[in-house]
Amino acid sequence: MKNWKRMLLSLTISAGLLATSVPAMAAPQQPAVKVNNQVVEYSLGTPVIEKGTTLVPLRSTLQALDVKLTGAADDTITAVVDGKTITLTGKLKRINGVTYAPIRVVGDAAGYEVKWNAATRTVLLVSKTTETAQTGGRGFMWEVESNGNTVYLVGSMHIADDSFYPLRPEFEEAFAEADYLGVEVDVSKAADEAQQQLIMDMGMYKDGTTLKDHVSTETYAKIGKILTESGMKPNALDAFKPWVVETTISSLKAVKAGYEAAAGIDLYFVQKAIERKIPVIELESYELQLGMFNGFSKELQEKNLNIVLDNFDVLDDGVEQLAEMWKTGNDEALLEFTNSMAVDEEYNKAMLIDRNIGMAEKIDGYLKNGKKEEYFIVVGAAHYLGEHGIVKLLEDKGYTVVRK
Repeated sequence: MKNWKRMLLSLTISAGLLATSVPAMAAPQQPAVKVNNQVVEYSLGTPVIEKGTTLVPLRSTLQALDVKLTGAADDTITAVVDGKTITLTGKLKRINGVTYAPIRVVGDAAGYEVKWNAATRTVLLVSKTTETAQTGGRGFMWEVESNGNTVYLVGSMHIADDSFYPLRPEFEEAFAEADYLGVEVDVSKAADEAQQQLIMDMGMYKDGTTLKDHVSTETYAKIGKILTESGMKPNALDAFKPWVVETTISSLKAVKAGYEAAAGIDLYFVQKAIERKIPVIELESYELQLGMFNGFSKELQEKNLNIVLDNFDVLDDGVEQLAEMWKTGNDEALLEFTNSMAVDEEYNKAMLIDRNIGMAEKIDGYLKNGKKEEYFIVVGAAHYLGEHGIVKLLEDKGYTVVRK
């Protein structure tokens, strides 16, 4: 398998974590909203993306959905849909005097399928009564039962687009019964001040040096060329370490290909967990994940960066291949992809082996607690298969893991 495919594992695992945390070098256009293919015109306020969630002016959006707003306070929304009063729970926010709410909460409650077209940065609300039949992605899911507890293991692709949805019914049915959602880290908090400070503390030089002092002349020249071609200044990333530069440049190509963390499988279920008011538990932490990247040796950081730079023109093709692998639920391709990480011992140990052990230990604890609970665990798909994968680690502990 080519080296640039190996690099893309870093992108799929971290894009939903780092792309929203690394300081944006080019402000994206504001998202648009369409209801049954009709653009919603907003007279007060405009949709915004915050922490990976699309927020929309509440009253105007409900009017476009033929829903009457009767009250909105303390993160509780009261509205009338088809003559029936409903109560919704969603994180409300006041922006310039206008009340905003998450679009998925609003759309789902009004009976609309909520999708995201990352290529056009458009939220699509399609009436479920008029929507034509669609086939969602097969994806990756396993089930483990023990001691009265059930754990569903879902393999995520952290960046996605609207073609991943709707998910097949097995995902939704399993999640509907879950008492907890488990994720690597809660990506809805990516833009929180604490996470932004972590990026600054770990990802920027503080000793008076810049990127130019830490990579070769050839590497620095390639960075400048790509940034210039992307409409940015050649020295735009000088303050950042190579691992931040790698992720930033990778995400530029992924977004151009139409894939964003805002449509990722993780965030989809985090938003639904907030709506259902079930706890979101983190198997890792932002500090652990960022520390892992920051802890890569100088040689590995520049090596990974050059893989991105040298294959920049084909990165979008690679993301497309990963998306197809996820949507078809191709276990063979996923295993091949995971095994390719072993090419670099340092990278493989930090990115997969060590993290898999930690996550498997936590899942083992969920299975053993005897509380007769259901856990819906969503982590990067590449963590599950292979000799050091979570599935094998759980089987070694005596569990039976069933592919769903």
